Amino acid sequence: MSGCMGIVSMFVDRWDLVPMFWGISIIADGMDGMMARALKVSNPLGKELDSLADMVTFGVLPGVILYHLMAKMTGGGVMPEKDFVLLALPGFLITLFSAIRLAKFNIDERQTEGFIGLATPACTGYVVGLLALHTSNSYGLGEVVLNPYLLYGSAVLFAYLLISEIPMFSFKFKALKWKGNEYQIIYLALAVVLIALLGTSSFSLGVLIYLVMVVVHNLTVRKSLFYKS
Repeated sequence: MSGCMGIVSMFVDRWDLVPMFWGISIIADGMDGMMARALKVSNPLGKELDSLADMVTFGVLPGVILYHLMAKMTGGGVMPEKDFVLLALPGFLITLFSAIRLAKFNIDERQTEGFIGLATPACTGYVVGLLALHTSNSYGLGEVVLNPYLLYGSAVLFAYLLISEIPMFSFKFKALKWKGNEYQIIYLALAVVLIALLGTSSFSLGVLIYLVMVVVHNLTVRKSLFYKS
C-alpha cells in the first residue's frame, strides 16, 4: 500500500511525499521477518508475498520516479498527461531488472548471509534520493539532477547492479557485537549522520557510500559464507 501511495504521489504532483512512503516501506520490509520469528511461523506464501510487495515498492515506484524525472528533463513537464514521453521510457529499466533480480533471489540459495547484486530497496533509495534532491533543491542541486548523463547513466548502472554477481554485505546481525559486524555498524552510523545533516537528500549519497564500502569489503574479506558459488 505504501508503494502504491508513492506511485500515486508522483502522478498527483506531490513528489515531496514519496520519501515518506519509501521509508514506511523500508520499515514494513524489515518488520515482516521479525514478526514471523516472533510469532514462530513460517510459510512459503510469505516469501512470495514479500517479493510481490517488493516489486511494487522497489520495482515499479523507482521506475515511475525516473520516468517523471526524465520526462521533465526533456521538457515533458512534471506530469505528462497526453502522450508517452519516449525519451523517458528508459527509466523503467529499473523496473524490468528489479523483476529479474527478485525472481533470481527467490531461487538463489547463496543469498542467506548477504546479497549477490544490489538489493532492490537500496536501488530505490538511490532513486528516491535523486527525487528528494530535485524537489528540495538542496545546495542548489535541484536542476543538476535533471542532467541526462546522470539520469540515463543511473538507469543503466543500477539496472546492471541489480542483476550483477557482485557480493554485497547485508544488515543481518548474527549477534549484537562489533566483531563480524564492523561494516554494518560503520555504515549505519554514517547513514544516521547523513540523514541528520541532509535529510532525505542524503539517500543517493548514502547508497553510493554503501557501494564504495562493498568494494572495500570485497577486497579485504577473503572468506565468507555468502561468497560460495
